[in-house]
Amino acid sequence: MLKKSLVLTGIAAAFFAQAQDVSVLRNTVDVYSSTPMVGSAKFNGMAGSNGALGGDANALLTNPAGLGVAISGEVSGTLSIAGNKNKSTWNGTTADYSKTTTDLGNIGGVIAFPLMTETGWKFINIGINYSNQSLDNYVESPGSNNFITDFADGKSASLAGHAYNRYGNLAKTSFGVGANYNHNVYVGAGLNFFSASIDQYDTAAFQSVDNGSLEFFDRQNTPFFERSTGFSASLGVIGKVNPNFRLGASIETPTFWSIDREYYFYNDPQRGDGMGGENQRLTTPLKATVSAAFVASKNFSLNVDYTLGVTRPKYKVYSGTESDLNNFFKDNYKNISEVRIGAEYRIQQFRLRGGYSYTSNPFDALTVTQWNPDATSEDRSYSNMMLNNRNLASFGLGYDFKSFYVDASYQYVTSKYSNPFLRGIETGDPATDTAYYSGDRILGSDNFVVTDVKNNRNNFFITFGWKF
Repeated sequence: MLKKSLVLTGIAAAFFAQAQDVSVLRNTVDVYSSTPMVGSAKFNGMAGSNGALGGDANALLTNPAGLGVAISGEVSGTLSIAGNKNKSTWNGTTADYSKTTTDLGNIGGVIAFPLMTETGWKFINIGINYSNQSLDNYVESPGSNNFITDFADGKSASLAGHAYNRYGNLAKTSFGVGANYNHNVYVGAGLNFFSASIDQYDTAAFQSVDNGSLEFFDRQNTPFFERSTGFSASLGVIGKVNPNFRLGASIETPTFWSIDREYYFYNDPQRGDGMGGENQRLTTPLKATVSAAFVASKNFSLNVDYTLGVTRPKYKVYSGTESDLNNFFKDNYKNISEVRIGAEYRIQQFRLRGGYSYTSNPFDALTVTQWNPDATSEDRSYSNMMLNNRNLASFGLGYDFKSFYVDASYQYVTSKYSNPFLRGIETGDPATDTAYYSGDRILGSDNFVVTDVKNNRNNFFITFGWKF
């Protein structure tokens, strides 16, 4: 079918000179470079802060040396109920979307082996931990009746809206060993195996001025479907400065990802419309964590973790696409840092927990040429483009029945960022074409539309555990 083209022209911006796929950039950082931090309800209630405390299988999420702190066996399972809400605003209009997913969030276990020797080594412990989180994230942005475009066939349409739609899961399975030397020094190591499943859509909608009908456009090479596996290793140590104060440090190697992607392509000179496939290799940042814990008594403990991504994401270069991605991260990526603070207070068998974490913005300020709601354009700089810093507050309760225990926790996560879409260039070359396609038309745009997005997450967890 002959397709009719429309190109919304404007001043090209330095940002995304090659019109890089926003979804790929966002997922590289938000999915592949992050670490699943869904642990037990206790772990989540303390905002994931346990790097110098340890004592259970969730130590494999922060510092494997924490396995050596355990003096008895333990196994637990955690149900996760994750609520995700996005509110996107443009031209004084807001589009809301909420979704709740329920899943198995965590399974963990530790087996403690006392050492009956005359040396200082007291325990050798083995741990396994499985952490799973939903990647579902739907960001729908409103349009503008004043954003009118004229097609080559004489038809006119206004921008009705846009949606980034992502489905999937990210999981981390870790195996580790920890050792206890004289109840003062703990060392540990872990192997981490990752898997990710992502279905990603990038769709724009235009409404006919004549009859009000909607026409949907998919960005070139979308939707795409990724099935990925990764591997990393971790090492850690915890030492007691005195009976009440501990210090910890750990390092996790880069995660080495193999990403298999299938995608839809449009208007190929030889093949027309169809599906293609490719494999990419991604190395994500090396992470280092330092921790400190204060254990006032058996009834109160406080832990602080600081994690820094030491390197930046890097793709193995097979074509100009990977080179463009690497150049973007080289020029615009900031090493991500995260601070986590968590505390627990015990009242006989009751447990009270709370925590807070802050994750920094992964990108420098970026300048784009953007469309305004009235179809005029201007250059503007954003300090929160695509992703931004994230704040998490948590609270938890638990009850210990000696051999069995039940824990529950709640997390509230917030982030605000600027959401770019619509920029795409029709080049005639499938390797570089980034335009949007419907069944009848091609939509190209030199500029972005940028909306303000507020993301809120309400997460609930409940854990059932057994000590032996």
